[in-house]
Amino acid sequence: MDYTKLQNGSDVRGVAMAGVPGKEVNLTEDAVKNIMRGFIRWLYEKTGKIPGKDRLSVAVGRDSRLSGPEIVFWTVSAATQDGVTAVDVGLASTPAMFMSTILPGFEFDGAVMITASHLPWERNGMKFFTRLGGLESSDIREILRTAGCPMEPLPRIPGRGNDGSLMDAYSAHLRKLIQDATGKEEPLSGLHIVVDAGSGAGGFYAEKVLRPLGADTSGSVLLDPDGHFPGHIPNPELPEAMESIRKAVLDSRADFGIIFDTDVDRAGAVLSDGRELNRNALIAVLSAILLREHPGTSIVTDSITSTGLTEFIEKHGGVHHRFKRGYRNVINESIRLNSEGIDSQLAIETSGHAAMKENYFLDDGAYVVTRLLIELAKGVKLQDLVADLREPAEAREFRFDILEPDFRSAGEEILGDLQAYASAHEGWEVLKNNYEGIRVNADSAHGNGWFLLRMSLHDPILPLNIESDDAGGVKLIAADLGEFLAHYAGRIRTDVLKNFLS
Repeated sequence: MDYTKLQNGSDVRGVAMAGVPGKEVNLTEDAVKNIMRGFIRWLYEKTGKIPGKDRLSVAVGRDSRLSGPEIVFWTVSAATQDGVTAVDVGLASTPAMFMSTILPGFEFDGAVMITASHLPWERNGMKFFTRLGGLESSDIREILRTAGCPMEPLPRIPGRGNDGSLMDAYSAHLRKLIQDATGKEEPLSGLHIVVDAGSGAGGFYAEKVLRPLGADTSGSVLLDPDGHFPGHIPNPELPEAMESIRKAVLDSRADFGIIFDTDVDRAGAVLSDGRELNRNALIAVLSAILLREHPGTSIVTDSITSTGLTEFIEKHGGVHHRFKRGYRNVINESIRLNSEGIDSQLAIETSGHAAMKENYFLDDGAYVVTRLLIELAKGVKLQDLVADLREPAEAREFRFDILEPDFRSAGEEILGDLQAYASAHEGWEVLKNNYEGIRVNADSAHGNGWFLLRMSLHDPILPLNIESDDAGGVKLIAADLGEFLAHYAGRIRTDVLKNFLS
């Protein structure tokens, strides 16, 4: 099998369970074991440890997916056969798996999280960590290349594993952050906070973080893990997921609501009045907090954030640095800025992946909401922090399939043509210093907003995002852009745009 086909950016994903027509299982026992053995060899090389002489330790955790326990068993078996001390830490969050490499008493050489984030129940995957953070796409390519080649067994060395109480230690770490910041043992006493874990791995936050700190968590929903995801897919980007936590807040008259994705590396929130802290609003509130503590810092976001967010960050004394989509892209760009002496405290995607300099640049949904709860515990009203955020009147996303076999070349050609077309179009201004696709501002006579056309990171798709500050403005911008896209009929599928305009 060509294991490189299982690569999804900086992790591995595949079909783990049969039952969905047209979806053949490719994350098989052999695939999992060989990929794990590839990771072990990569980890020996990176740590400088010697097989048979030095003990290598790896933690393995999982989210609530139905295939998780079996894949964990395969993963641990492959590691122990190669002489590695491997520990099944059970149900865990992805950020906690990274923390297993640095928390006192754990300090594993590496960690593996069995998860496919927000993807459907039949999917699963593997994320890898060392004490330096998550692996890069180039590391995954090397591991998968090794996994596809014959491998001699490594010499064994006997050893014992940890007791597996990782989530208790990780939860204590989060509690201490709030206690230290407020100087109180139960700083959330008197606050009613509800959690929607979406039947993923995030239920621990209500039980092991909020309640011990004095919070009332009654009215929380979908805390118990269930890989069928009976309520909704655990994904804060989905309207039905945000409506679920919004309803929980309003029904229970809570002060605050928290929602996680399946493996808790992303989060969203809802204020007591039902207002969502998601996408631009979540970026804004985190920016306001960090700019108060680090004046002038650069906030790195992905490419589809709004013009109103830029105004907000600049008004609060910061620099808005838009970059490419992909959570590893924004994290690495923030790290790059810091390495060049430009302070950047936050890297965040509109999807909810948020990584802070103060927290190892780890995208951790639980850490994000912990930061917000510190403000609440101090009496800060989060709605006041984003009162001056200007949200667009309208926002839409369209996705155009590229029909040509060499889709990347076709997409780049279309973007190149758009660059020239937009530069000459009346009322349009091509944004400079754009790191992804073509972003164009439209004046008040041509839609009063902006659009971004770009290539998808992995798929033969051209996503188009349009925002406008006027009612009806998105349709005006889309109509202008539709005239350009009509020249590529047969090369891209634009039915969704035509239907919108009809």
